[in-house]
Amino acid sequence: MTQTSSTGPAAGVVATDHPGHTNKDFPILVLGALGVVYGDIGTSPIYAFRQALAAGPGAQSTAEVLGLLSLIIWALTITVTVKYIFFVTRADNKGEGGTLSLMALARSGFTRAPRWITALGVVGAALFFGDAIITPAISVLSAVEGIEIVAPQFSRFVVPITLVIIVGLFMVQRFGTAGVSRVFGPVTAVWFLCLGISGLSHIVGNPEVLWAVNPAYGINFLIGHPGIATVVLGAVFLAVTGVEGLYVDLGHFGRRPLVVAWFSLVFPCLLLNYFGQGAFVLSHDLSTISHPFFEMQPEWALGPMVGLATCATIIASQAVITGAYSLTQQAAALNMIPRMTVLHTSETQSGQIYMPQVNTILMVLVLALVIGFGSSDSLSNAYGIAVSGVMLVTVVLLGIVMWRVWRWHPVAVAMVMVPFLAIDLAFFGSNVLKLFQGGWVPAATALVVAILMGSWMAGRKRLAEKTRREEVPLEFLVENLVKKRPTIVPGTAVFLTSDIEGAPTALLHSLKHYKVLHEHNVILTVLTSASPRVSDDEKIHFEGYNDLFSRVVVTFGYMETPNIPKALALARKLGWKFDIMSTSFFLSRRSLKRAERKGPWFWQDRVFIALARNATDATEYFHIPTGRVVEIGTQVLL
Repeated sequence: MTQTSSTGPAAGVVATDHPGHTNKDFPILVLGALGVVYGDIGTSPIYAFRQALAAGPGAQSTAEVLGLLSLIIWALTITVTVKYIFFVTRADNKGEGGTLSLMALARSGFTRAPRWITALGVVGAALFFGDAIITPAISVLSAVEGIEIVAPQFSRFVVPITLVIIVGLFMVQRFGTAGVSRVFGPVTAVWFLCLGISGLSHIVGNPEVLWAVNPAYGINFLIGHPGIATVVLGAVFLAVTGVEGLYVDLGHFGRRPLVVAWFSLVFPCLLLNYFGQGAFVLSHDLSTISHPFFEMQPEWALGPMVGLATCATIIASQAVITGAYSLTQQAAALNMIPRMTVLHTSETQSGQIYMPQVNTILMVLVLALVIGFGSSDSLSNAYGIAVSGVMLVTVVLLGIVMWRVWRWHPVAVAMVMVPFLAIDLAFFGSNVLKLFQGGWVPAATALVVAILMGSWMAGRKRLAEKTRREEVPLEFLVENLVKKRPTIVPGTAVFLTSDIEGAPTALLHSLKHYKVLHEHNVILTVLTSASPRVSDDEKIHFEGYNDLFSRVVVTFGYMETPNIPKALALARKLGWKFDIMSTSFFLSRRSLKRAERKGPWFWQDRVFIALARNATDATEYFHIPTGRVVEIGTQVLL
């Protein structure tokens, strides 16, 4: 017997393109997207064109400067505007974005998804974490280094000031995306306006720079300089870093605010500033220019621009930080990493969260990078491998979604995706060359994260197989307990189990040691859906076995925080009468012990056991009242 509730959304609410967002929120979401999502790509003008000039052969001629500028302009246009805005952001999984959401969407196109799709998701998620530690470091350092132009005597304070700013940035994360974006959004809007105005002032004086819009200049540059083409592409790629945050943070704001913000302000102002930097370089002796972004500013505006750039780069780090929270929550819900504490920072936007453990880990690693590298020039070599890797994984998964989920013809998929794939491979190849010049840092970080995720999933699989072999079938146990009833005590007992078919370990041990049974016993299983959210009328599956036993299966989306008391309140609408104050929750706490295991993968058991010991407690994770929980310990040899 299966029953479902019929509760639905409140009447009169006009939804936008994302669950929980309404039309009246739209202007706020656009402004928030400027600060949280586009802050990273918005600070690329500080260092991208400078690094491209440094990578080139001196770029002495007008054609060479226009060639470098053309490559940057078309990288922005094709990678961000065409690929991400028009295609990638449409591949949302019910409003949510990011590598793992895209992986879940791609898997939904198969009856039995191949393992390599999951592997791609793991690699993409791991690479994003590698990017998340580089972005705050290089963004803040590149802006604070403006002090060297304004006041060279304070150059030695660049690193200490950067460290203080980064600590402050991570400290304010606890106030949530909404609180942060209220401050960051307006500042970023001013930043983009200043980018556009400062660039336009130089374009007016040297309009020939607009010829760089012709892609032939970029193509001719690459053909004419084959020896350094890959190095130049690696520098040009810096102009699009931050675009991966656009997709990961899709769930925070929805697609429409992101699109409006990009076309109305971000894209035009970025183009104006890059053209302006090109015009400034063309009108000066290149040998005298070391930092075109700051040197193009009038003397009276240099100090304020350094201050504004510092604020903008602090904000730039926000996209990957919030993206790291979203990605970690998704990975934990999909059982790819251990459970972690998730704190919701908004009563209306379910996607806005704060994860203290992730925040602390990121802060420590970012501080270590700033101290270790000491300058944005050095960090620029470390930048790119992780981002280009994430983009490569994204384009492959997007192709699968087009083919299997959107039902596009394979020829149409190839026509759209092959050009994107070629560009991403070129960018990735150019960044791999910097592996031994600092690129090993995000690569090593991604490798460690991938190993941890792989070890966790392999360990969970082995533990489930071992537990299943030792379990008693639930239906067999229920039938025997009805025939031969033990002592019955009043109240309701809820036994949590991850296996639908097997009897909960906590129930078996309770019968073994206490030799009693409650008058109402509920076997509760929590499942995670491939969708980010599950509606109330699909969340609960209630089935009564007999007068003693019933089963409740609760399905949460991978972007939802599992809250068992709220779920049981829904079950009450289905006819299950219970009083929370007379209900006891029985959980099995497994103490994992390592058995002697030979072979090349013996170390995975140690990693899995260590991760399991540091996982967030199930009582806290499922929001069960601590006073109603009975934990029964068992030892398991792996």
